[in-house]
Amino acid sequence: MATDPKTHFGYKTVAESEKAKKVGEVFHSVASKYDLMNDVMSAGLHRTWKRFAVDISGVKAGDKVLDIAGGSGDLSKLFAQKVGKNGQVILTDINASMLGVGRDRMLDAGLDVPALQCDAEKLPFPDGHFDCVIVAFGLRNMTHKELALAEMQRVLKVGGRLLVLEFSKVWQPFTKIYDAYSFKLLPLMGKLFAKDAESYQYLAESIRMHPDQETLKQMMTDAGLTKVDYYNLAAGVVALHKGYKT
Repeated sequence: MATDPKTHFGYKTVAESEKAKKVGEVFHSVASKYDLMNDVMSAGLHRTWKRFAVDISGVKAGDKVLDIAGGSGDLSKLFAQKVGKNGQVILTDINASMLGVGRDRMLDAGLDVPALQCDAEKLPFPDGHFDCVIVAFGLRNMTHKELALAEMQRVLKVGGRLLVLEFSKVWQPFTKIYDAYSFKLLPLMGKLFAKDAESYQYLAESIRMHPDQETLKQMMTDAGLTKVDYYNLAAGVVALHKGYKT
């Protein structure tokens, strides 16, 4: 009888079939406080990182943009302003609770941004459809990152760009202070502000298990992207990777 392959859920080893469910439980738990916690955890810097990603994307009026694992819709809102009425932004997330927050925010802002629940490893879009695909702070939660990256490459037009904004490997001199922040202060903030220390413990662990800058660059190249490069932000706490479909 075939055994279920194993993968990581933070520092724990779980069956692949269980990971999506466990990640889903984390984001169902934190959805209502997600934006507040992002502001608290990053001292508001996540908004600067996202604006930088939009600026680097090269997106212009009339373009089509896919926001994967877009959650509460920060990036979709920024991209919708870039592409204008003749463009298109689609907000997706695998988690219904997070997607609901993002959908409501788009409606409240008067933006025509469809919200679609889907799995990044099996995107329901045709080949060569988007000028830009972005995934921000979501890739590390995916079970098969290589499949998700290949799917993102598939739905890009020739000349289109994939951007991956994600926590990464911090500059070595800051490792100790960053570890103290991640494993002591972050769960405490989760407990105080979101009433959920356990979910933020997982998020800290998931950052450590995510590929570092050079490894992710190679994964994107292996997925068929070219001219892949990255920008370290906040001393490598976050990195923005960019690659092209040629």
